[in-house]
Amino acid sequence: MPNYVVLQVVLKESFIGKGSQNLSELENTINKQCAKGFRLHTISTTNGGSKGFGGGDRIQATLVFESLR
Repeated sequence: MPNYVVLQVVLKESFIGKGSQNLSELENTINKQCAKGFRLHTISTTNGGSKGFGGGDRIQATLVFESLR
């Protein structure tokens, strides 16, 4: 089993209003890794640019998980 796992989740920002449209995907990714015996060590985000008109921005979340075993 690896000591660390690095995953990336792309969050889609709403065009109208505030907030991400798919925070549940981020939450599910974290919960799946925790169930495998990892804990979230670090998370960082970067702006991934815009999809275009009506698409909203993209934010890339990079997650580093550390093994507890």
